Amino acid sequence: MNHNLKSIIMNMTDVFNGIGNSFQWGFTFMKSIGNGPNLFFWLIIVVLLIIWLRMQTKFNAEAKEKNTLQ
Repeated sequence: MNHNLKSIIMNMTDVFNGIGNSFQWGFTFMKSIGNGPNLFFWLIIVVLLIIWLRMQTKFNAEAKEKNTLQ
């Protein structure tokens, strides 16, 4: 095999090393951002839960008023 052709062809070690390097970068990035995403999603969940409960209270009151509450 030609030397130039060998330098172009990737072997499985190159593939797995590339995947490993990607994971190392990803975990380093996740470690650096800390609990920020967790807090963000918890905040969104709590806000949406409060909105949903307020809407449900209004729907229940409307259903009771129209006598359709079962």
